[in-house]
Amino acid sequence: MFFARNLEVMVRSGMQVLDGLEILKRQTKSKPFIAMIDQLIVDIKNGHFLSSGLERYKNVFGDFFINLIRVGESSGTLSENLKYLADELKKKDELNKKIKSAMAYPIILMVATLGIVGILAFFVFPKILPVLKSLNVKLPVVTVGFMAVSQFLLDYGVYIGVILAILLVSFFLLLRVQKFRYYWHWLITKIPFVKTMSQNINMVNFARTLGLLLRSGVKIIEALQISADTLTNLVYKGEIVRMSEGVRQGDALSKYLTTDSKLFPPIFSEMIVVGENTGKLDESLLFLANFYESELDESTQNMSNILEPAMLLFMGLVVTLVALAIITPIYSMTQNIHG
Repeated sequence: MFFARNLEVMVRSGMQVLDGLEILKRQTKSKPFIAMIDQLIVDIKNGHFLSSGLERYKNVFGDFFINLIRVGESSGTLSENLKYLADELKKKDELNKKIKSAMAYPIILMVATLGIVGILAFFVFPKILPVLKSLNVKLPVVTVGFMAVSQFLLDYGVYIGVILAILLVSFFLLLRVQKFRYYWHWLITKIPFVKTMSQNINMVNFARTLGLLLRSGVKIIEALQISADTLTNLVYKGEIVRMSEGVRQGDALSKYLTTDSKLFPPIFSEMIVVGENTGKLDESLLFLANFYESELDESTQNMSNILEPAMLLFMGLVVTLVALAIITPIYSMTQNIHG
């Protein structure tokens, strides 16, 4: 993002790309990035375009970045395309931060709750259990339940932890298998509430990437293929690849969008039809990107508003039950003594 923004400012001011890279090299503190800029400088000095040099580092910059640079170089709009890239990367970064911040607080509360339960089960209850068992009173159901859970965790907690760790590692290893990852992504598109958030994320990324590529002069078939590569959800990626093949055969883009309303909502398809009919498809796509970004903001905020009190309530319930499990039998014993 900063590479694109700084280079855009220098190119727009009339500076040569080579001089701009030299300045960026002096400003950069990251050694791997300095090494990349060094190689780009060598490539340009040898008569290559910037986009050709970036091809070496496709895993860093990606097809979307490289193609916008290539189009900018061939059309004389490099500074404008660098600005598009900087703005787009900034928006993607902000989008990721919004999603992470929406999930952060509920996760912290969940970890805290599990931590409290773990401390009680493994450290507090084992010390209190002998005392509770020695009491000459009928123990309440809550206390008996907690005693049973605590004993079970003491006896089998290590095995449960190992099994959970194996399952977690196995899941992440399986995600590397294309077929399993596809079915996992398909499942995400079916889970209530999660599917809405997933749809909004994919709509934003697809619409903005395709819109910027079309605005920059990339042909629609190539733009669709690049857009597919920028998506992480394999279900959406497969659908967009299928669209690009259909468009290559002469079909309209909207034809494929209207046949799959589960992945692409009706308003998205309708706006694409309008864009195709008016010859302003790039404007329609960028409007849709902004629209679904606002939808995503709202959905993440709603999720946070629902999960935060739910997690606090759950934590409060756990603490209350633990307090009752410990205090109730002690209170019963004191009543018997007074009696």
